[in-house]
Amino acid sequence: MALLNDTEINNNLANLNGWERAGNEIVKSFKLSNFIASIGFVNKIAILAEKADHHPDILIQYSKVKITLSTHSDGGLTEKDFNLAGEIEGAFNS
Repeated sequence: MALLNDTEINNNLANLNGWERAGNEIVKSFKLSNFIASIGFVNKIAILAEKADHHPDILIQYSKVKITLSTHSDGGLTEKDFNLAGEIEGAFNS
């Protein structure tokens, strides 16, 4: 998949609430009510990631879940990252 240029990355970020660029990655921390809610959210993400064959880095800190996305095989950010970020947003808001 083609790497996105800075303009494309910024345009995609403008459509995602709270996601930020960190070099060749996009990141967001989600606040949940407790550890069990965090695990439930991560389980939703796991299903989405498997369907997309695109797997984020996930850090769980009790009621906070930090998601980091990058297309490692392509060496940066692609549409896959922003598509999955959008699906993760949907999972969080459902």
